[in-house]
Amino acid sequence: MKLDVVTLDAGKAGSIDLSDAVFGIEEIRADILQRAVKWQLSRRQAGTHKTKERGEIARTKKKFGRQKGGGGARHGSRNAPIFVGGGVAHGPRVRSHATELPKKVRALALKHALSSKAGSKQLVVLDEARLDAAKTKTLIEKFSKLGLAKALIIDGETLDENFARAARNIPLIDVLPAQGLNVYDVLRCDVLVLTKAAVEKINERLAPQEAA
Repeated sequence: MKLDVVTLDAGKAGSIDLSDAVFGIEEIRADILQRAVKWQLSRRQAGTHKTKERGEIARTKKKFGRQKGGGGARHGSRNAPIFVGGGVAHGPRVRSHATELPKKVRALALKHALSSKAGSKQLVVLDEARLDAAKTKTLIEKFSKLGLAKALIIDGETLDENFARAARNIPLIDVLPAQGLNVYDVLRCDVLVLTKAAVEKINERLAPQEAA
């Protein structure tokens, strides 16, 4: 598929051919996208939640009542979960929430995410993402010409420092290098902006999967 290339000033800079295997999938698999998002978000969870169990409560272990004749059940410690101040039964423990997902499924999910943006006309190819000075006001004016309000911008192997510094002060605008491209960020943005360098890196990244 062929797509027009634009500049930051909303001018035309020719066109580019996009791989149909990466950007032209017609039947988008929502189940694959869901698996990729769930895998990605599960790896972000810290898993540091913790409650004290019965053995971790600093209270006396002395039996506090008579064995019989107290009018209630027999207990030997106030650490039990049934008492106020006691331990928590079956509470959360420190653990990893990360799940596993095969590399081929991850690559396929990324292709479907990119194809969904291309199919819904939410994909823009930018000539280059560079600024002469890190001026946020200047970048906001350029984005308004392109109609970008909530966008994810993917550049090549490295980011232009001026562009990245100017963009980080703009709400709902994210800038990532090509290796940071992921399914979750692609799906949650309104417009996906790829530079020509980013398209080359994406083709390199997904080409082995195509050959297989």
